[in-house]
Amino acid sequence: MGERDPPKGEGPFPAPSAPPPPLLSDLYQFSMACGYWRGGRQGEAAAFELFFRHNPFRGGFALAAGLQDCLAFLRGFRFSQEDIEYLKSVLPPTTEEAFFEYLRTVDASEVSVSSIPEGSVVFSKVPLLQVKGPLLVVQLIETTLLCLVNYASLVATNASRFRLAAGPNKKLLELGLRRAQGPDGGLSASKYSYLGGFDFTSNVLAGKLFGIPVKGTVAHSFVSSFTSMGEIKPRSLLPLHGKEPVDFPSLAETWLSRVCRLLRVQLNQVNRGELAAFVSYAITFPQNFQGLVDTYCVMRSGIPNFCAVALALNELGYRAIGLRLDSGDLAKQSVEIRRVFRICSEHFQVPWLENVPIAVSNDVSEQSLEELSAEGNEIDMIGVGTHLVTCPLQPSLGCVYKLVEVNGCPRLKVTEDEEKMTLPGSKVVYRLWDAAGFPCMDLMALEKEPPPKAGQEIAFRLLGRTKEARKVTPSAVETLHRLYFKDGQVCQPLPSLAEIKAHAQASLDKLNPIHKRLQDPEPYQVAVTEKLYSLLTSLQSNGS
Repeated sequence: MGERDPPKGEGPFPAPSAPPPPLLSDLYQFSMACGYWRGGRQGEAAAFELFFRHNPFRGGFALAAGLQDCLAFLRGFRFSQEDIEYLKSVLPPTTEEAFFEYLRTVDASEVSVSSIPEGSVVFSKVPLLQVKGPLLVVQLIETTLLCLVNYASLVATNASRFRLAAGPNKKLLELGLRRAQGPDGGLSASKYSYLGGFDFTSNVLAGKLFGIPVKGTVAHSFVSSFTSMGEIKPRSLLPLHGKEPVDFPSLAETWLSRVCRLLRVQLNQVNRGELAAFVSYAITFPQNFQGLVDTYCVMRSGIPNFCAVALALNELGYRAIGLRLDSGDLAKQSVEIRRVFRICSEHFQVPWLENVPIAVSNDVSEQSLEELSAEGNEIDMIGVGTHLVTCPLQPSLGCVYKLVEVNGCPRLKVTEDEEKMTLPGSKVVYRLWDAAGFPCMDLMALEKEPPPKAGQEIAFRLLGRTKEARKVTPSAVETLHRLYFKDGQVCQPLPSLAEIKAHAQASLDKLNPIHKRLQDPEPYQVAVTEKLYSLLTSLQSNGS
């Protein structure tokens, strides 16, 4: 709960380390690259699309994330001499030396990437990235792009669902570093949880790298490490506006007696080690005092001790900034704690005390958060760890990267599993808006088709129900993708992480509530134009 504001003038957010090297890939990418090269096809113009097949968490949407990491990777995409030597050791010994010489020249200077702006609401089957360039190169970058987008979008979406469950007024603290899948996973979780709607992280390095506000309280180990008031060193505290130090442990004990009388708590039931821990912390951080109140009995020890130290600090001109609860019935206890704060505030004439923020943690999940909200509570901040960063309800978003065009000719993956069939050709994706001001459909069209216009009737086929032709008249039409990478360089101004977070919230705010329901949302419509549908059926009939 001690907070650091993000740096002023924050620019595009940095990567936690150097961009991923080109060898962060699957071996078969290099085998295929060699095959393209050997057949003289390395320079053929190709187009790929990166998308996911199902909205995550059985929900109605996802948030697009990871774009800036992808752009950083592409800018630095080239093979070192060490990379080449290693590839020689893992590819078949018959691989021609000339192929490795060719790899020394490979970079992303001829690659272009169009993307939906990072933080935007996206839906299944709609491309997040559209990647064009030489066939060999755009094949080689597949695995890395998937790695950078999959988890980022998944955890950002998960965070947005926690935000929806908590409502707009609760503060959300990500504290999943110790549960995350390694250091890289921990940093990514902190970054993209913030993008998805969390307010703070406990991850200090993420705060430094990304400008995310950091907060933290104390652990039970700190509280239980004290056993008596005699262990407190130093013992004096200077008043905020005074010059004479005060014996703060004695002042806190005086206030504890008064608090116990008011609350009718037996003084001998209050744990003195806990009081010592609170006093020691208050002497160290008098303007940032906060307590963890459930190491022992919350209402017979933790809360009386906290109130005593808070009131002692108040006497010296300071204010406590909050407490944390990490066990038990969080909603019920928060109501009881707030009642005690109000009693003490009124009795001791300390107005700010009744509004001391109450933070909770304790393996909070999306379901338990919904239950907290339904039950009613006095909680101000919620800390979420394991269920946020590990995404246990769905460990992977399942993004895929599929070839849709080579040398201007559409390509289609034909399979008995209709779900895995791709949509051929280079496309433009339009978001159609209804008269109520909500997006109502994402419409995929071939690049050469004239764009749809607001107020004009459009024929379409819904994905999954393509046999039935339908028509819609949108009130507004938005082109979803923008060109972000061309000629080896980023070609759009890149927003800061805070700006992407704001865009994500604005994008969610514009979505119809029926698609944001956490349980049984109304499916959002994703469709193709009649021309794209005709191309699809033609290629299917030809088995192409």
